[in-house]
Amino acid sequence: MSNTVITGTGAYLPTEVVTNAAFEQNEFYNEDGSRIDRPTSDIVGKLEAITGIRERRYAKPELRSSDIAAIAAQRAVEDSGVDPETLDQIIVAHNFGDIDSGSFQLDMLPSIASRIKYALGIKNVHCIPYDVIFGCPGWIQGLIQADAFFKAGVAKRALVVGTETLSRIVDPHDRDAMIFSDGAGATVVEYQETGGRQGIIASAGISHAQEDTYYLYMGSSNNPEASDQHKYIKMMGRKIYEYALNNVPLAMKECLDRAGVKHISEVSKIFIHQANEKMDEAIIKRLFRMYDVRDYDSNVAPMNIHDFGNSSVATIPTMYDMVRRGQLGEHQLHTGDLVLFASIGAGMNINAVAYRY
Repeated sequence: MSNTVITGTGAYLPTEVVTNAAFEQNEFYNEDGSRIDRPTSDIVGKLEAITGIRERRYAKPELRSSDIAAIAAQRAVEDSGVDPETLDQIIVAHNFGDIDSGSFQLDMLPSIASRIKYALGIKNVHCIPYDVIFGCPGWIQGLIQADAFFKAGVAKRALVVGTETLSRIVDPHDRDAMIFSDGAGATVVEYQETGGRQGIIASAGISHAQEDTYYLYMGSSNNPEASDQHKYIKMMGRKIYEYALNNVPLAMKECLDRAGVKHISEVSKIFIHQANEKMDEAIIKRLFRMYDVRDYDSNVAPMNIHDFGNSSVATIPTMYDMVRRGQLGEHQLHTGDLVLFASIGAGMNINAVAYRY
């Protein structure tokens, strides 16, 4: 029996560390344009208490999404030991393409995947590069697509990348600007004979694209006196929180059901999109309660949001790479561990993958 197996990982976490103190000089406004009449230090402190974010990483001005993605991809290829010329597909998840530092022009021509293929020097004309725009769950969706192509018999090896430079599209007058960050994570996946003992076991997805569609959107600055006409990433935090709690555990449970998992105790690790610490904890608690478990060991769910913020499609692959390399505290993976990947993002879209390590 053949399964889709992750055979290599790589990540690029920018070297520029931006602490919460860096935002204490900002002037923050509400969505209605009214100025938030509280000390900025209080605003910053409250956001840290809610999200768990203490600092985040920003890419250097000379680096774009495709650049940091290519670095992560090269590291994943080297980790896997494969010849990049043997890749059948390069699947790249992002949401905003390349954005030059100081510019608000989104650049996706050619695709980020094509740029990575070029950067890696791949000449194989049958290596097909393409992008996935699916909100924060994009990297997981890339895994799901690679798995589908493998099972269809049209590919055997792929590079799946998640990359973003969100620091370049945030409104400095919006509190949510403190949440977002930059980063890139990559994985090489291959279709291998495993006897069912390793690889992707099942997946699930949910999309609510009616009343929930625009909880994440592009909008004007919160500062009514801003003279620019630029659009920035915006979100309805409370709406997303409620939506996530009601729907993400359902998708995670559906995925585990499809994988034949009878009890949550069978799951060794849950890699959940690093969007908000309290929201992620609440989602996991609700999942465990579906199995009549009131308490859970927090060690089941690695988190790196405290130091790296929310880099959208890059949060899970960078965190997975860190755990594989022993860079995230006591978190480790062992052969045979059942891993659950899960994410939520713009759309609103949710997905999950059950994976045997």
